[in-house]
Amino acid sequence: MDLKSRIQSLAKNQFEEVKGLREHLHANPELSFEEFETAKFISKTLTDWGIDHQTGVADTGTVVLIKGKNPDKKVTALRADIDALPIKEQNEVPYKSKNEGVMHACGHDVHTSCMLGAVKILNELKDQFEGTIKVLFQPGEEKVPGGASKMIKEGVLKNPEVNNIIGQHVMPLIDAGKVGFRSGMYMASTDELYLTIKGKGGHGAMPEQNVDPVIISANILVALQQIVSRHASPKVPSVVSFGKVIAEGATNVIPNEVYIEGTFRTMDEEWRAEAHKRMRKMIEGMAESMGATADFEIRKGYPYLINEPELTDRAKANAIEYLGEENVEDLDLWMAAEDFAYFSQATDACFYRLGVRNEAKGITSSVHTPTFDIDPVALETGMGLMAWLAIKELESK
Repeated sequence: MDLKSRIQSLAKNQFEEVKGLREHLHANPELSFEEFETAKFISKTLTDWGIDHQTGVADTGTVVLIKGKNPDKKVTALRADIDALPIKEQNEVPYKSKNEGVMHACGHDVHTSCMLGAVKILNELKDQFEGTIKVLFQPGEEKVPGGASKMIKEGVLKNPEVNNIIGQHVMPLIDAGKVGFRSGMYMASTDELYLTIKGKGGHGAMPEQNVDPVIISANILVALQQIVSRHASPKVPSVVSFGKVIAEGATNVIPNEVYIEGTFRTMDEEWRAEAHKRMRKMIEGMAESMGATADFEIRKGYPYLINEPELTDRAKANAIEYLGEENVEDLDLWMAAEDFAYFSQATDACFYRLGVRNEAKGITSSVHTPTFDIDPVALETGMGLMAWLAIKELESK
């Protein structure tokens, strides 16, 4: 039996076990940097399989080294995130979340269970490849500063130093059994914007006696769109959006201040820094010109995610070999953010998408929604493909 057929067979044979792991993880979600029971579960599973591992990395992270023949020849890393979101689950399934208000609504239970399955496959086949595969079970993807940045600071890309890293993420827009790749720029940086415009409130019938923070805020919000439309290069996708505006006045009451929250996202670090300066200058200048003051805070989040072209092209070709060309799709740019971006800024990286959709079964909900779920067929695809991509990457020059 050739290597591909052997991996596919192992993935098929492990399906029910990995499905059970996923359902346990889904029923017992934990928030970012609080994944203590999740970490224990990962460790126990690996221990039961006789696989050595390191715990307590970035507090709740786990690292596995699977050494093949000639382990120093090349090192490829694989990454799965393990945290959940503060969402109340609405699915009525046997594995529904037992932790009120916490849910694996972004598929990290899928990532973790697929990775456990891949680890078991790779450990079974370690006499079939040269090099080392370093597996990262990463905490805190959903919360700044991001578990990836913490793990990098603790040296997970060193000792042994990795040549590259591969990660996968669920995609409910792609059918289960399929995957998607994009070379180059893929996901955006993300910054949180917090703005308070302070004026002078009073009676709505006498605006001349007030400094109206509502009108000033409206002008600022409209003007900020020019940061993107008039200053960003057409080659650099950017977006500025505001989703929270609080002006606690009334029909005839102008409030003293308006509180605003938003986000800025882009795919170029130099432009990101310039845009921050332009936003600050525009906000403070406009507020002052209209008699108000502005408190503006930018909470810098994850950098943009870039898929190294040669690595990604190899991974896509290997995925086609494993799944068939009809099951490998091209992805569009995505303005969402992911802390895997920190890995992509530190080493060659490939981040691809795992299809989980099944319209016939009604499995179509987006990530970050209370009804998100997957077609479990995706688990067999996910674990097998991760193992295959890692071994094929070790074989590449």
